[in-house]
Amino acid sequence: MTERERLEAAAKAGLLPYQRAWVDDGARLKIGMWARQTGKTFAATFEMVSDLARAGAEGRRSPWLVLSRGERQSREAMRAGVRAHARSIGAIFRELERDVAAGGGTVRAAEWDAGGGNVITALPANPDTARGYARNVYLDEFAIHRRDRELWAAVFPTVTRGWRLRVTSTPKGKRGKFHELMAEDGRAGAPGWSRHTVGIHRAVGEGLGVDADGLRAGLADDELWRQEYLCEWLDEASAWLPWALIDSCVHADAGDPARFAGGAAFIGVDIAARAHLWAAWAIELVGDVAWTRELRVLRGGTFAERDDALADMIRRFRPVRVAADATGVGAAVVEGWRRAHGAARVEPVVFTPARKLDLATALRRRFEDRAIRVPPDAALRADLHGVRRVAGPTGAPRLLAGADGDGHGDRFWAGALACAAAVAAAPAAGASAGDRSRVRAAYAPRPRSRR
Repeated sequence: MTERERLEAAAKAGLLPYQRAWVDDGARLKIGMWARQTGKTFAATFEMVSDLARAGAEGRRSPWLVLSRGERQSREAMRAGVRAHARSIGAIFRELERDVAAGGGTVRAAEWDAGGGNVITALPANPDTARGYARNVYLDEFAIHRRDRELWAAVFPTVTRGWRLRVTSTPKGKRGKFHELMAEDGRAGAPGWSRHTVGIHRAVGEGLGVDADGLRAGLADDELWRQEYLCEWLDEASAWLPWALIDSCVHADAGDPARFAGGAAFIGVDIAARAHLWAAWAIELVGDVAWTRELRVLRGGTFAERDDALADMIRRFRPVRVAADATGVGAAVVEGWRRAHGAARVEPVVFTPARKLDLATALRRRFEDRAIRVPPDAALRADLHGVRRVAGPTGAPRLLAGADGDGHGDRFWAGALACAAAVAAAPAAGASAGDRSRVRAAYAPRPRSRR
């Protein structure tokens, strides 16, 4: 045994058993679902550092790319792990930082270079930065990555050439690519993966020096405890629209503009703010069912391009009403649409927590009554399912849409606005009087309290 091998064996012996199990697993595709603060990045960096040291000793290349959601925190965790492991096995790394082009701008990359082409490059997770790297890949906290499917499409082709892929995360509900890879409704996930699950009780039982009972008491939230520390999939408990409800209204014919039959149409528009999506959802009432005729989504672009997109939809569908988000920057935008397309047709809706709850309730009733049809689009399903119900400061429910997927609930709110426009319209538009009365509060301004 060489001196390097002796040092590596001694360093590995200092890892906790579940960390050693991860390091010793040489599967090409490896995924881990670990509780918070149980040392997954520490274990991942040990594998990378020891792999680079072995590759250098054998005269071959084995570089690594690390993609993390949070740039500062993940970089610090990486730096601490790489430095500690390099010292423990006697490896020498040169630490560098450099700018990398990404989506028209630049991001800061941290690198640890062992020479001979053996380097660890850590970047913030972004499909633009991930492309073009032929090397082993580590996706850190993959469940909370933005645009996870685009990132996956950018990363996976590189590992088909024989490189290794490592994925770790704490679960964030039954949605997204991490859930698909790790598990599906409690069953095995994607085939061909070696899976590791480390809950807090296993970690403590194998030597992690934390007080699990104290953590639970301090967190004071049973649902978060089960998700963040027990590694349970908890989506259906807090999802506003559960998967089963969404899937019961999916239809292959929905979303096809060519199927518009000239009936009463309505459009809901969620105005983009900075990095969010601009979404316009057109529905046609066929009897009492709201059929999706088109869902147009724009990322970025100019206000003029969005104006043109809506004008095109209005021309083709001749909607009875357009309900548009007039919150913040949307106020001026919607006012321009009212001048261009008629104040009687375009209705501004200001998003307050109470108004959003009313709109979301109207949308959910559509799904519960099977009175809506949506296309079988993965991004749309994820957006619909991504809106969560949480308890507000007073105990009243409020809705949050995570930004971990492709959007910020933008498609959800566009659909809610379209459905509210339909049920608030005249009886001739196809909505019953009873249906309109149920959601009138979602569309009409709420009276101000007098104190």
